[in-house]
Amino acid sequence: MKNTLKVERAKLDMTQQQLADVVGVSRQTINSIEAGGYTPSTILALKISGVFKLSVNQIFLLEDDD
Repeated sequence: MKNTLKVERAKLDMTQQQLADVVGVSRQTINSIEAGGYTPSTILALKISGVFKLSVNQIFLLEDDD
């Protein structure tokens, strides 16, 4: 699964720590999601999409092998 999390954070000039604080996870979790090493739960994906006021599908993109 690919994601545009880093790009969306940059648009809001938001750090990983700031996003982590808003959605209630660690900075390491945000880092791992951005790097593609961790797939967020549905609840976390919805919280993240709410921060950016985008749909989950606009941030998280399925790849052919998903």
